[in-house]
Amino acid sequence: MDHATAVFAGQRPRLFGLAYRMLGSAHDAEDVVQDAWLRWAGHGAGVDNPAAWLTTVVTRLCLNRLDSARARRETYVGPWLPEPILTTDPAAGPAATVEERESVSLALLTTLERLTPPERAVYVLREAFGHSHAEVAAVLDVTEAGSRQLHTRARRHLAAVPTVSTTPADVGPLLARFVAAARDGDLAGLEALLAADVTLWSDGGGKVTAARRPVHGREAVARFLVGILGPGRWQGTGAAAEVNGAPAVLAFLGGRLDGVMAVEGDGEVRAVRILRNPDKLAFLAGQVSRSEGLSGRPS
Repeated sequence: MDHATAVFAGQRPRLFGLAYRMLGSAHDAEDVVQDAWLRWAGHGAGVDNPAAWLTTVVTRLCLNRLDSARARRETYVGPWLPEPILTTDPAAGPAATVEERESVSLALLTTLERLTPPERAVYVLREAFGHSHAEVAAVLDVTEAGSRQLHTRARRHLAAVPTVSTTPADVGPLLARFVAAARDGDLAGLEALLAADVTLWSDGGGKVTAARRPVHGREAVARFLVGILGPGRWQGTGAAAEVNGAPAVLAFLGGRLDGVMAVEGDGEVRAVRILRNPDKLAFLAGQVSRSEGLSGRPS
């Protein structure tokens, strides 16, 4: 491996993590990193600061994609959710600290869709990667004052969206009881685990069965889950994994990854996100196939 290739290989996980947080799509993030590699292969030998140069290239490539991505999502069938990733995979980028895991959570990535592309870029570079406003300004070709203004606007927009305080240590056992109650058809037991204002999103992209609109409220969410997971309803198997920095259940049917279910809560389930669009499961399925094993089915 020559020096330029080795330098890029060392940067690749960080670049993927940046592109994924910018786009909410693992597939698109891989494409952006590949485009960055092609540019690096042509110009990398003369670059004094490879990390800064590559950060700028990847960020600007993502900005070019965000407008078209937003247009596609406006015609998306049903609720749109980010592509899930295993954050235990080192190749998926930084997710070692609490802050890094939070910056890749399904909830935050969904909320980031509310921001303009420049606001999202500033927020990700500042909050997830710790860049100074001077560094962000250089990446985006704006002034430091402009970077600060974009960051302030981004934080203001995100502050207007309700969030759920969640820690993996709290969610793991809650998720296990939640799944068990749904599979047993225990409607009362499931309702006892749900907050009154719980919301469920199910992303099938019009390609598989999924709710076309968010499901709101304890009773409606419980009945929906028992309807799809209860006795005699679903014949697959499940395994626990860390998805986007938090415990989740991977559902397999006939040996194929069929879906992902993640919950958020602070003692009770406040939000449920189910991803079943096969296009969005391809990257995660590849990660799973390379993984040495999962922790087993929640009981």
